[in-house]
Parts: sequence; structure tokens; C-alpha cells
Amino acid sequence: MAPRDPGLQPERTALAWRRTGLSLVVGSLVVVRLVDAPVGPWLGGVGLAVTGALWIAGERRGRVLCDRAAHPGAALLLATAALVAVVALLGVAWVLARAS
Repeated sequence: MAPRDPGLQPERTALAWRRTGLSLVVGSLVVVRLVDAPVGPWLGGVGLAVTGALWIAGERRGRVLCDRAAHPGAALLLATAALVAVVALLGVAWVLARAS
């Protein structure tokens, strides 16, 4: 297999994964700050755990993109996005229920 010239694509991918991880950290800290005590720390902890998994996956994905011509699957990214969406909806439901 001939070596491939990926250009700047692996670097852009790594930066995008890092930006996503940083935004999840900030979102998790906001949840801890704004949501009441029984649920806020739990949701924030789940957010931080997801962020850790996403950070590790992003680093692995960047290495794979630099080493191989084939792109790795996006199953972990899809699962992470779904989990973040569910946690966000639960947080919004909790805040709206407390406001009523």
C-alpha cells in the first residue's frame, strides 16, 4: 500500500475533537453550577466521564488517520452524541420541572 499524504486533515480532525471535549467540560461544569444538588453533580460527573472517553477516542482517531488510509468507524462518535443529547434533554426536563 502506497503512503498517503493526508495534508492537514488529521490536524483539523484532532482540533475538532479537542474543541468538542472542551465544550463538553464547560457544559458539564455549567450543569453542576445551575442544576440543584441531587441531580447537578451527577449529571456533571456523567458529562465529565463522557468527555474523558471522547478525548481518548479523539486521540486514537487522530493517530489512526495519520497512520492508515482507511477512516475508522464513527460508531463511538454517534454513541457519544446520542448520550450527550439524552443527558441534555434530561437536564432541560429537570430544570423545567423545578421551575413549574
